[in-house]
Parts: sequence; structure tokens; C-alpha cells
Amino acid sequence: MPTTPLALTLANLLLRPAHGSRRAPDRVFDRIAARAGQADGDQRFTDDFRFLLRHWAGDDLTPVGWQSAQAHVRRHLTNRARIRRLIAEHPAIEQEPIERPVFVVGLPRTATTLTHGVLSLSDEHRCPLLWELLTPGLHASPRQRRKAITHARGWVGGTNLCAPRLRDIHPMSAEAPEECTFVLPHALMPLSQARIPRYQAWHFERDFVPDYRYLKQVFQVLQYGRPRRRWMLKSPMHTGNLDALRAVFPDATIVWTHRDPVTVIASFCSLVEQGMTGTLDTVDLHDLGAIWLELLSRSMEHGLAARADIPREALVDVPYAWLGTDPATGAPKLYESIGARWTDADAARLAEVTARPRGSRPHRYDLSRYGLTPAGVESAFADYNALRAEVERA
Repeated sequence: MPTTPLALTLANLLLRPAHGSRRAPDRVFDRIAARAGQADGDQRFTDDFRFLLRHWAGDDLTPVGWQSAQAHVRRHLTNRARIRRLIAEHPAIEQEPIERPVFVVGLPRTATTLTHGVLSLSDEHRCPLLWELLTPGLHASPRQRRKAITHARGWVGGTNLCAPRLRDIHPMSAEAPEECTFVLPHALMPLSQARIPRYQAWHFERDFVPDYRYLKQVFQVLQYGRPRRRWMLKSPMHTGNLDALRAVFPDATIVWTHRDPVTVIASFCSLVEQGMTGTLDTVDLHDLGAIWLELLSRSMEHGLAARADIPREALVDVPYAWLGTDPATGAPKLYESIGARWTDADAARLAEVTARPRGSRPHRYDLSRYGLTPAGVESAFADYNALRAEVERA
């Protein structure tokens, strides 16, 4: 078993006196909701997060895990109230056009982050930064901006102290591009911190169109009063919601990254293990593997079904080798595929996003650690592998 980081041990000790509150999750939720505020007509949004926290509290959470659950709900409720308030104060926000956005999708660990980083290089493109996603708003004054950036740096620092291996697997920076998952109300990510079977089942039955309408409002707020540039957006979690995404962003270009799912599942389970080690008292690695094999294969099934309705000119397939093996060749090809200009200035900055962070260690993982076999993964992703073979031949 890995050694528990000292910062995590101390944090659990400090938070233990409040740990008992998870036995009354509705009472905790009421306090969070009262402080966040709620707009008229937003009861459904609030009730959905009450449902999440109620069932999240039922797992074998550490004190840090319970605080993380509350922080997740608090952030979403607070940000939602702020976005609704800003739109009420500035109705023109909802007239902001989000034109021809690019969404990077695909299984996690397929170079979605690298692809997003390459797309962020152009001055003609606009990527949401982590600090903007954690605290979306107009940030009209330098003081508001500094406060939001400082908050994001603290969040990243705390995450890295409690789960230091995450820096090697998925490094984050407050002022770097990040994925829509931090804003999308109900992505799968709570399941990377806890076992929440009721939420897992509920997730695949819900209508995600309202979530994507809200996502659009966030980008309209971030664009309001600023120069308009083409949005470059990303999340592997979009793959299972492509129908809802395209209902709200009908002129979007979908950039779909591809990689062998056997490698993907092993790598992603390793990532989830790092997060769960800090939030759960015990982590059943075989259970973790079974859950995420099901979640990601179901998400892919939804994605493949929605893919059939995407116009060919709005879909760009990116094999892992494009950027994972030869970014100097793949990056210009990627830009051409989305109708963007690749410039000498972009090429000069390419190393900034393709180099490994200084001091990071190689990420090693083993599928069998999670009770999975290559044959089992290949069977779960048989339809996807057929598509991937076509993409690689092309």
C-alpha cells in the first residue's frame, strides 16, 4: 500500500471533529444552500445536488472525503447563483454568441489534455482557465481577478499536498486551460471520489440538455465585455452526452481523440485510485476497476450512438500518435482539421504544452491491479475498437 502523505494525515485529524455531520446530510445541505443563495425557478438544480450529497455521505468517507463532497456541492451551488444573478443584472449576457466552438472529447487518458493544450496556443482561440472554472464570473476588477486566482492556487496546492501523485498523472495549474467538468453540474467525477451507486444509476437516466444550457451561460459570462475568440473546450465526460451537447451547441466541431482502451482503462483506474486513497477509508481496487469499466464503456456506447448524427464536416478524429508521438507534425494537421491557422508563433510555443512538467515522475500502471484483463476490456469496447481501427487506417 502507498504511504499516506503527511498532509493528508494531518488534514484528517483536523477535520475529524466535523466528520459526524455526514450522518445528517440534509441538514448540512440546507446550510450550504442557504449561504449559496437560490434563484427563483432553480429548485430542480438544487434538489439534484441534495440528492448527490445525501448519497455521497453514505460511503466510507474520510474526514477529507466528506469535506471534499461538501466543497463540490458548495462550489456548484454558489457558482450557479452567481451566474443567474449576473444574467439578471446584465440580460445582454445571454445574447453573447458562442460561435463554432470546438469540443475535445474521447475516453480519458487519450491525450485530450494535450490536444486541448495545443489548441490553446493560438491567440485566436479562447480556453477557459482553471481559476475561471472554479469561480466563473465577470471578474471586472483586478482585485476580483487576483482573489479568484489565489483561491484556485490554494485549491491546486491542497490537492497536490493530499494526493501528490496526481501531479505526475494529471498536472494542474490555476492559470492553465482546464476542462468543462469543473462547471458541468453532473459529470461522472464524484464517482472518482466515492462509491455512489444511486447517483451512478441516476446519472445515465437524466436529461443533460439543461446542464449544457448552463454550461453555455458560463461561457457567455466569461466572454461578456471581452474580445470574442473561438472557444476551445474539453472534457472526456462530454463523450457520453454528445446528443445534449449538440442540442445546445449545434455548430460545434467535435475533436475525438483515440487510444487503445486497454491502456486507457489501466491509466485512468490508476488516476482514480490516487483520488480515492485520500477520500475513502478503504479502497477496493477490483471494485474500482469494475465500476469504471462499466462507466466508461456505457459512456462510449452513448457516444457512438450520437456520433452517427454528427455531420462529417463537424467531426475530427485524432489518433493518439498525432500528438502523443509526433506533435510537431500532428499539431498543424489538427489546426487544419478544425479550419484554424497554424502559425510560426504557435509552433514556437508548442514545447510549452508537450513537455513533461519539471520534476514529474513517469506514470506506471497495471490493468491486473484493478481485477481486469485485456480480453475483458477489449470485449467491453468491441464497437469502439472497430471504429478506432478505421480511424487509424485513415
